Amino acid sequence: MAKRIDVSGLHVYYGDFLAVEDVSMTIEPRSVTAFIGSSGCGKSTFLRTLNRMHEVTPNARVDGKVMLDDMDIYGADVDPVEVRREVGMVFQKANPFPTMSIYDNVIAGAKLNNKRMGKSAADDLVERSLRGANLWEEVKDRLGKPGAGLSGGQQQRLCIARATAVEPSVLLMDEPCSALDPISTLAIEDLIHKLKEEYTIVIVTHNMQQAARVSDRTAFFNLAGTGKPGRLIEMGETNKIFTKPDEQETENYITGRFG
Repeated sequence: MAKRIDVSGLHVYYGDFLAVEDVSMTIEPRSVTAFIGSSGCGKSTFLRTLNRMHEVTPNARVDGKVMLDDMDIYGADVDPVEVRREVGMVFQKANPFPTMSIYDNVIAGAKLNNKRMGKSAADDLVERSLRGANLWEEVKDRLGKPGAGLSGGQQQRLCIARATAVEPSVLLMDEPCSALDPISTLAIEDLIHKLKEEYTIVIVTHNMQQAARVSDRTAFFNLAGTGKPGRLIEMGETNKIFTKPDEQETENYITGRFG
């Protein structure tokens, strides 16, 4: 069940360094929200606060509130592991578990959550997840082979299958196509269009054409200068952000008149 994310007054720190300042936004369910902006402006850092991956870094912390429907994910009684089960993540570099088969990669997370899964239930979950990631037909005859033996684009789709197998409500994607060729990129973009029927999707991308192709809403981040925190400059319908943004800063970035 796709969920809505409401962020209010979020500040993100690494030790004493303020990396992202005062972000508030709403991310709608069953939609794709793209984060764009220059390198170092805090897009990926902010993305990682949405499933508490940020705090895995020593001395990292956040102030502010992130609500997942009616759950405050930073609430004192909230288990970060449960948050990460609800809010899945796909990273920039495909990271299938190298010693595991394609089959075992898909069910790894589900097995951790549900240790008593029978063979037929596991088989069904693997097939359903791989079909959902548009990968089943390509790998169904070699499920016992290592996941690391797949092509880059297939590995990334395997990671998406692994993320969806635990049935999250939100999928975060941190530049999922940056290491892929154009054909694999197209396959992932097609998949994102399909997945948004069931999930809330947030994607960080440096490729503005990709943001324009896949997202319903776009958030533009920027920073005032080196050593300054990243800020959310503007967020809105993707078509409007790319054709008639409210902020001059956004227009300068979109049109390449930056710096």
